[in-house]
Amino acid sequence: MELWGRMLWTLLSGPGRRGGTWGWAFSSWQPHSPLAGLSSATELVSHWTGVFEKRGIPEARESSEYIVAHVLGAKTFQSLRPVLRTQPLTPQQLKCIQELSSHRLQRMPLQYILGEWDFRGLNLKMVPPVFIPRPETEELVEWLLEEVAQRSHAVGAQGGPLILEVGCGSGAISLGLLSKLPQSRVIAVDKEAAAISLTCENAQRLQLQDRIWIVPLDVTLEGSWTHLLPWGPVDLIISNPPYVFHQDMEQLAPEIRRLSGVVRASSRPPRPRTGAAKQPCCEETLMPWSCHYEDPVALDGGEEGMDVITHILALAPQLLKDCGSIYLEVDPRHPELVSSWLQSHPDLYLHLVAVRRDFCGKPRFLHIERSGP
Repeated sequence: MELWGRMLWTLLSGPGRRGGTWGWAFSSWQPHSPLAGLSSATELVSHWTGVFEKRGIPEARESSEYIVAHVLGAKTFQSLRPVLRTQPLTPQQLKCIQELSSHRLQRMPLQYILGEWDFRGLNLKMVPPVFIPRPETEELVEWLLEEVAQRSHAVGAQGGPLILEVGCGSGAISLGLLSKLPQSRVIAVDKEAAAISLTCENAQRLQLQDRIWIVPLDVTLEGSWTHLLPWGPVDLIISNPPYVFHQDMEQLAPEIRRLSGVVRASSRPPRPRTGAAKQPCCEETLMPWSCHYEDPVALDGGEEGMDVITHILALAPQLLKDCGSIYLEVDPRHPELVSSWLQSHPDLYLHLVAVRRDFCGKPRFLHIERSGP
């Protein structure tokens, strides 16, 4: 993803892509009627850009362009054929644009509005309240892929690594790795039923379900790691854990923080997928809702953002092979905190060996290695 696209994501809460199904409705939604005479895609983009600007919606034009393009079956407005930008829209298309734009006025992220999002070229289904992967996480996956390639080349290794992802959410990290490492296998764990279900569905959409085990598991519970022992020691642990400092939670953007209204699950049946048997964990279920768009549990890392990070580090020696590695996405304040924590726990035989900066130049990613008994 280009830098401009990443910067746009931070303001807009990300682009989706075509084919997503709109499946959420606000009971408090009030229609915003288009101006009389509007009929073309270009006119609708201009109209809703003005509405969004008036209401203080970030990146107003980009929001309207993505919504209009989505309804017309395109990934971006720029990719629309010129004739589609100027020809009259159908009443159904006009209604759909109005409905989706009303959700954006409620500060709902575009990933949820459009129903899916691209992650490293993979089209993933996205539904609230499952955490939306950020552009930084694409960099975390890229770093791990670079390290695996270098290590395999250096030792002439055959086959692929066994990887544990802690907190799989939508499955973005696990599926991104599986798609680029054809001989790898992944164990993906999450404590939230909605995340487990969505990862299952995305694995089937991408036909990667044969190389991933998706396990409901809370790593903060004592002894939880014993449930992972049947798969054997893993080569790598990767995680984008909750790492926001608790005091910073209220400073998050409205797209993340609040929902002003009540939502219900759509009654539209899921599209059938061919070539993959449906697993029990992928059954469609109604999910409980809160006053947040994204589940705050996936963001709040406790007082210093370290609550889940320290649990991952504490269980790692029980699960990692000798010289196995941990890759984490963290807050820029965490490298020093994690280094100090590891030094105070020498019995874990874990060492911080590398810190990598994100595209904004902030220390965002950690490589921790096990060396010892």
